[in-house]
Amino acid sequence: MSRVLVTGSAGRLGRSVVTSLAAAGHEVIGVDPAPGSPPEAAAVLPADLTDLGEAHSVIARFRPEAVVHLAAIAVPFSRSEATTFRVNTQLAFNVCAACVALGVDRLVVASSPTVIGYGAPGGWTPSYLPLDEDHPTEPWNAYNLSKLVAEQTMKAFARSTETTRMAAFRPCFVVAPEEWEGAPTQTGHTITERLERPELGGTSLFNYLDARDAGDFVDALLAGLARPETNGEVFFAGAADALAREPLAELLPAVMPETKGLASVLTGTAPAFSSAKAERLLGWTAKRSWRTELS
Repeated sequence: MSRVLVTGSAGRLGRSVVTSLAAAGHEVIGVDPAPGSPPEAAAVLPADLTDLGEAHSVIARFRPEAVVHLAAIAVPFSRSEATTFRVNTQLAFNVCAACVALGVDRLVVASSPTVIGYGAPGGWTPSYLPLDEDHPTEPWNAYNLSKLVAEQTMKAFARSTETTRMAAFRPCFVVAPEEWEGAPTQTGHTITERLERPELGGTSLFNYLDARDAGDFVDALLAGLARPETNGEVFFAGAADALAREPLAELLPAVMPETKGLASVLTGTAPAFSSAKAERLLGWTAKRSWRTELS
């Protein structure tokens, strides 16, 4: 296969991406200043990619065919707004710049579904459901603004080069394998608590994605970047159902009254986020559901 460098390899998403790519036959290089990168990584380097020179040095040292950029301050409001915006946007710029300058073949940049704007203190109403990549973006905090800037940074660099093919993806609420066993999620609640208390997942429209499915998605996107129609594109990646025990047509208007009249199209277990573009262009669909994974 190929050598793939994964930034943020010790994170909730990064660990599963490294494992999935290694299982697919890639040689995976992890980059993360924090400990915890999985043993499947052939090497791990604790580099600070907010330094442009260090970003260049890392890629020049390992000469990967592909880079998967996941490193970021990953939880909104976990740091100051200024720090979150500065770190996340600097990381995206530095990685894109280094990949283009050093001739990396493929680059995948992680964004977030929060760029859509849900959870805004002043309220938010979707233009339509299910949400897809054409839906307007309305960031309202430093985290989702930084992720939208990361998408636009990727697009700008994609337009600037004919040698590095790149894309961004918006993984839904990532659930690591241990969280199906009862470990707390990134919000501090367990999956069972999110199911039993709809107000916890309602703000984000009950979206989720098993981290292993996210790893499989990244592998599919790296392969899909061989086709011109994927270059510079953005993809949603979510589970094929909602993280809810009731149909969203009934549940969503109860927790988000502004969706009344829009949610009726979400029949059965259908999610509020569509991954149809990923299925159409990449042949990817999520394999795992909370109904089969939850202990």
